[in-house]
Amino acid sequence: MKKIFSVSSEYNDSRFDKWFKKNIYNVPQSFIEKNLRKGKIKINNKKIKSSHKVKTNDEVILYDIILKFKSPLKRKEKYKPTKKDLSFSSSMFIENNENFVVLNKPAGISVQSGTKSKKNIIDILRKTKEFEGYSPYTVHRIDKETTGILIVAKNRKYAQLFTSLFRIRKIHKTYLGIVVGQLKKNKGTFNDELIYYENDKKIKTPAITHYTVLDSSNNYSLLKLNPETGKKHQLRKQLLIHGNPILGDKKYTMLKNLPSKKNNLMLHAYKINFSIANIKYNFSAYPPMTFIKTLKEKYLKNF
Repeated sequence: MKKIFSVSSEYNDSRFDKWFKKNIYNVPQSFIEKNLRKGKIKINNKKIKSSHKVKTNDEVILYDIILKFKSPLKRKEKYKPTKKDLSFSSSMFIENNENFVVLNKPAGISVQSGTKSKKNIIDILRKTKEFEGYSPYTVHRIDKETTGILIVAKNRKYAQLFTSLFRIRKIHKTYLGIVVGQLKKNKGTFNDELIYYENDKKIKTPAITHYTVLDSSNNYSLLKLNPETGKKHQLRKQLLIHGNPILGDKKYTMLKNLPSKKNNLMLHAYKINFSIANIKYNFSAYPPMTFIKTLKEKYLKNF
């Protein structure tokens, strides 16, 4: 009996044994080692070691494995989209072809389900007419409250292709952000070392973002942001570090600039461009009306 599982983007570059215990079954390490040696567990049909670093959309295959332990993992229940979800979903599509889609993601919805949010883009897409006969594969993510461009692959081949393009920085993204305060220079680069924690282990990682000030008024600025690296919450963290937090950010903010409940996160994934087989793709997503309205309220020009 063969069972197949797919690695989600949140576990990209994680050790295989860690992924297995978190996603399949919390088994003893010896169980994993034994079945890897026997070839009963493979990734993409290849034998691996427990320390192997998994990649997004890797195919994990279990052969004739019977799990008889006391504490099975609770399987995540898929979100069941409502008629309203499915009706609204058609307005998100910017591009739809046989290999991938490009969406203009609204605020307030996660890309994948999590402990705090069940409603998510991937589970909604599974039930849309655009994905009839296909499966949605995540190739990157944007925050729940961030709006704008999101690519979702329709098959494993393109999922791996996009993952590789992101890894070698061949996919270029442009964000628009309304921030608190004015920057000293109209153009520049944020080059920072961000800190993350993994199982109480402190990890430092470089983050690079190029910025251009499009307009400033009173105590607010409209920025064009081009991240060169793709770290979690990179733009939000870096702008806070440099004293210009994104308007509406409830996590990365300064006490004196705590957002009110009416403020959405003013960060929008505006453009994306890449090449596949010598074909250039360029997509843009118009910001939501809340973003445009905030520009007017802060006397900032519409880009």
